[in-house]
Amino acid sequence: MLIRRLLTAAAALAIAVPSFAHAASRGLAKAMVAGKSVSIDYGRPSLAGRDMLGRATPGEAWRMGADAPTKLMTDADLSFGAASVPKGTYILKATPDGKGAWTLNVHKEDETKVADVPLVVGKTKESVETFTIEVRGVKEKGEIELQWGETSLKAAFTGK
Repeated sequence: MLIRRLLTAAAALAIAVPSFAHAASRGLAKAMVAGKSVSIDYGRPSLAGRDMLGRATPGEAWRMGADAPTKLMTDADLSFGAASVPKGTYILKATPDGKGAWTLNVHKEDETKVADVPLVVGKTKESVETFTIEVRGVKEKGEIELQWGETSLKAAFTGK
């Protein structure tokens, strides 16, 4: 009888523990650019009183978000100034230079680098507690914006 109770308690605990595991929610930013879909799937960690961007190591790529990699899926060929990103699926990372500038790193899923895009650094109107990525599109022009804390990082692009 005692063994049965212990086994029942162990089974209940095994079922309950994964539901208490901490995982950031997922976000999906999506827009139409040049009549085609451009979207970014990413983890949405919260600041919880931390300065997470300030803790990023200069010269080292930050995977942007939490848990699974941040993925760009585009049905359009994108141009970020001189940098070209053909339609497809990519992993996005961001690298700080330690002097306040950031670069968006676009990689194939096998980690082959496709493009490095300078990000325009700015301030948000109010502090953003949960990491947020927005994609905006108007005709063939688009913009990606990352927001966290009081920091905004933007990259404009065109699609075709």
